Amino acid sequence: MNKQDYIIQINEKFKLLEDYLKILKSLGKIDAGILEKDVIKRGAVERYLQLACEIILDVANQIIAEHRFRTPDEYKSSILILGEEGVLDKKFSEDFSKMAGFRNILVHDYLKLDYEKVADKVNNRLGDFEKFAKAVAKFIGKD
Repeated sequence: MNKQDYIIQINEKFKLLEDYLKILKSLGKIDAGILEKDVIKRGAVERYLQLACEIILDVANQIIAEHRFRTPDEYKSSILILGEEGVLDKKFSEDFSKMAGFRNILVHDYLKLDYEKVADKVNNRLGDFEKFAKAVAKFIGKD
Protein backbone atom coordinates (compact mmCIF):
# COMPACT_ATOMS: atom_id res chain seq x y z
CA MET A 1 0.00 0.00 0.00
CA ASN A 2 1.35 3.43 -0.80
CA LYS A 3 1.63 6.12 1.87
CA GLN A 4 -1.25 8.19 0.50
CA ASP A 5 -3.66 5.23 0.63
CA TYR A 6 -2.50 4.40 4.16
CA ILE A 7 -3.20 7.96 5.30
CA ILE A 8 -6.59 8.03 3.54
CA GLN A 9 -7.62 4.77 5.23
CA ILE A 10 -6.66 6.04 8.66
CA ASN A 11 -8.53 9.30 8.10
CA GLU A 12 -11.64 7.38 7.00
CA LYS A 13 -11.48 5.30 10.17
CA PHE A 14 -11.13 8.45 12.25
CA LYS A 15 -14.25 9.92 10.62
CA LEU A 16 -16.15 6.83 11.77
CA LEU A 17 -14.61 7.14 15.22
CA GLU A 18 -15.78 10.73 15.41
CA ASP A 19 -19.32 9.61 14.52
CA TYR A 20 -19.29 6.88 17.18
CA LEU A 21 -18.04 9.28 19.84
CA LYS A 22 -20.75 11.81 18.91
CA ILE A 23 -23.38 9.11 19.36
CA LEU A 24 -21.99 8.12 22.75
CA LYS A 25 -21.82 11.73 23.88
CA SER A 26 -25.38 12.34 22.68
CA LEU A 27 -26.60 9.77 25.19
CA GLY A 28 -25.70 12.15 28.01
CA LYS A 29 -24.42 11.13 31.40
CA ILE A 30 -24.57 7.36 31.66
CA ASP A 31 -25.67 5.70 34.88
CA ALA A 32 -24.75 2.08 35.58
CA GLY A 33 -28.20 1.33 36.97
CA ILE A 34 -29.89 2.58 33.82
CA LEU A 35 -27.55 0.48 31.67
CA GLU A 36 -28.58 -2.61 33.60
CA LYS A 37 -32.29 -1.87 33.06
CA ASP A 38 -32.40 -0.22 29.62
CA VAL A 39 -31.42 -2.87 27.07
CA ILE A 40 -31.60 -0.40 24.17
CA LYS A 41 -29.24 2.13 25.77
CA ARG A 42 -27.00 -0.67 27.02
CA GLY A 43 -26.79 -2.18 23.55
CA ALA A 44 -25.96 1.17 21.96
CA VAL A 45 -23.30 2.00 24.53
CA GLU A 46 -21.66 -1.41 24.34
CA ARG A 47 -21.67 -1.53 20.55
CA TYR A 48 -20.34 1.97 19.94
CA LEU A 49 -17.64 1.55 22.58
CA GLN A 50 -16.65 -1.73 20.95
CA LEU A 51 -16.52 -0.12 17.50
CA ALA A 52 -14.45 2.78 18.83
CA CYS A 53 -12.00 0.29 20.35
CA GLU A 54 -11.86 -1.70 17.11
CA ILE A 55 -10.93 1.43 15.16
CA ILE A 56 -8.15 2.28 17.59
CA LEU A 57 -6.70 -1.21 17.36
CA ASP A 58 -7.03 -1.31 13.56
CA VAL A 59 -5.25 2.01 13.22
CA ALA A 60 -2.52 0.99 15.66
CA ASN A 61 -1.89 -2.23 13.75
CA GLN A 62 -1.93 -0.41 10.44
CA ILE A 63 0.74 2.01 11.67
CA ILE A 64 2.79 -0.86 13.08
CA ALA A 65 2.70 -2.68 9.74
CA GLU A 66 3.39 0.43 7.66
CA HIS A 67 6.40 1.45 9.73
CA ARG A 68 7.60 -2.09 10.41
CA PHE A 69 7.52 -1.70 14.16
CA ARG A 70 7.79 -4.85 16.24
CA THR A 71 4.86 -7.25 15.92
CA PRO A 72 2.37 -7.08 18.79
CA ASP A 73 1.66 -10.29 20.66
CA GLU A 74 -1.74 -9.12 21.90
CA TYR A 75 -4.14 -6.21 21.34
CA LYS A 76 -2.80 -4.28 24.31
CA SER A 77 0.70 -4.43 22.81
CA SER A 78 -0.48 -2.59 19.71
CA ILE A 79 -1.09 0.54 21.77
CA LEU A 80 2.06 0.07 23.87
CA ILE A 81 4.22 -0.20 20.74
CA LEU A 82 2.94 3.17 19.55
CA GLY A 83 4.15 4.59 22.86
CA GLU A 84 7.54 2.91 22.48
CA GLU A 85 7.92 4.31 18.97
CA GLY A 86 6.94 7.87 19.86
CA VAL A 87 3.61 7.89 18.04
CA LEU A 88 1.87 8.29 21.40
CA ASP A 89 3.09 9.66 24.69
CA LYS A 90 4.45 6.64 26.55
CA LYS A 91 2.42 7.22 29.74
CA PHE A 92 -0.75 7.77 27.72
CA SER A 93 -0.11 4.56 25.74
CA GLU A 94 0.26 2.60 28.99
CA ASP A 95 -3.04 3.97 30.33
CA PHE A 96 -4.93 3.76 27.04
CA SER A 97 -3.73 0.22 26.30
CA LYS A 98 -6.18 -0.94 28.99
CA MET A 99 -8.93 -0.09 26.51
CA ALA A 100 -7.87 -3.20 24.54
CA GLY A 101 -8.70 -5.36 27.54
CA PHE A 102 -11.99 -3.55 27.91
CA ARG A 103 -12.74 -4.31 24.24
CA ASN A 104 -12.09 -8.00 24.91
CA ILE A 105 -14.57 -7.93 27.80
CA LEU A 106 -17.18 -6.25 25.59
CA VAL A 107 -16.71 -8.89 22.89
CA HIS A 108 -16.01 -12.08 24.81
CA ASP A 109 -17.03 -11.65 28.45
CA TYR A 110 -20.20 -9.60 27.97
CA LEU A 111 -21.96 -11.66 30.63
CA LYS A 112 -19.48 -10.35 33.22
CA LEU A 113 -19.73 -6.66 32.31
CA ASP A 114 -19.33 -4.23 35.17
CA TYR A 115 -21.70 -1.42 34.24
CA GLU A 116 -19.93 0.97 36.60
CA LYS A 117 -16.84 0.56 34.42
CA VAL A 118 -18.86 0.91 31.22
CA ALA A 119 -20.45 4.10 32.53
CA ASP A 120 -17.04 5.41 33.56
CA LYS A 121 -15.66 4.86 30.05
CA VAL A 122 -18.52 6.81 28.48
CA ASN A 123 -18.63 9.56 31.09
CA ASN A 124 -14.89 10.09 31.57
CA ARG A 125 -12.74 8.38 28.96
CA LEU A 126 -14.08 9.29 25.51
CA GLY A 127 -11.51 12.08 25.31
CA ASP A 128 -8.80 9.40 25.27
CA PHE A 129 -10.03 8.27 21.85
CA GLU A 130 -9.76 11.85 20.61
CA LYS A 131 -6.28 12.21 22.13
CA PHE A 132 -5.21 9.02 20.33
CA ALA A 133 -6.58 10.30 17.01
CA LYS A 134 -4.83 13.66 17.37
CA ALA A 135 -1.48 12.04 18.16
CA VAL A 136 -1.79 9.66 15.23
CA ALA A 137 -2.85 12.48 12.87
CA LYS A 138 0.23 14.43 13.92
CA PHE A 139 2.45 11.37 13.39
CA ILE A 140 1.09 10.47 9.94
CA GLY A 141 1.28 14.14 8.92
CA LYS A 142 5.04 13.73 9.14
CA ASP A 143 5.01 10.84 6.62
